[in-house]
Amino acid sequence: ANLRAQIFGIKGNTDPDYFHKVLKNVLVPDFSPAEGVKIAANDEEAKSQDRQRDMEDSEDDEMRDLLNSLPKPSSLAGFKLSPVEFDKDMDDHMVYVTACSNLRALNYGIPTADVHRSRAIAGRIIPAIATTTALVTGLICLELYKLVGGANTLVSYKNAFVNLAIPFMTLSEPVPPSATKAIVKGQEWNWTAWDSLDVPLVNPTMGELMTYIEDKYSLEISMLSHGVSILYSFFANAKKVAQRKKMKMTDVITEVTKGKIQFADNQIFLTLDVIATDPKNDDEEVELPYLKMRIR
Repeated sequence: ANLRAQIFGIKGNTDPDYFHKVLKNVLVPDFSPAEGVKIAANDEEAKSQDRQRDMEDSEDDEMRDLLNSLPKPSSLAGFKLSPVEFDKDMDDHMVYVTACSNLRALNYGIPTADVHRSRAIAGRIIPAIATTTALVTGLICLELYKLVGGANTLVSYKNAFVNLAIPFMTLSEPVPPSATKAIVKGQEWNWTAWDSLDVPLVNPTMGELMTYIEDKYSLEISMLSHGVSILYSFFANAKKVAQRKKMKMTDVITEVTKGKIQFADNQIFLTLDVIATDPKNDDEEVELPYLKMRIR
């Protein structure tokens, strides 16, 4: 409470009798589980609930409500918050950290620690974090030097494994990314997760995009999606498909998602997932990487 008061510029109180008097009047409401909440019994149910939540939740609506609940800046004239930076040598800070860590330790049956022991632990954590961060940053910079220097072979780069507690560090050659085989225009193409189909059109209509894929790769699109939203499928309503083929891709996405997906003013590219078939090979499905195109 005193630390929070310090943030808001309020004078605190360290008298134990005062806290005992206040706590007697604090009413803690009884816990009651929320209605309509279903707890998953297994991993499959958990995944199903996550998918359902992704389809129903609207982060934009939540953010809009949160922004609307904030007070207007004009009403906070002269108001100032003072952040409290942790210092292990400050007794008030360590009492709070010790209390929090001991409560969590009790939850898991872990032995508790007094303020002196907690202060010693905190004193070792910060240097360890700084040392590890510096080491990892250095290793990353070594690989960046190779990239800037023009190293274009996989064996030129290294993976690093570090454990400062042992201590142990070793370097190894990275393995190439897994490749997916596709037959496009009669030729074999082994693509990886780093590849994409770059479309040179700027925010085309859905019809123009499908025509481009057919002309460029001799493939027919059977399904087109953006995230979890299906924009086109071969089994969709023909009238609806005809309407969407005349619309810009950004407009199609806005319509299908009912405005849940908004495009930022500084957004340049758009990615789409595609499923295509080869009409010259008995409509065999061809696995392709994601489509990437400009929207402005």
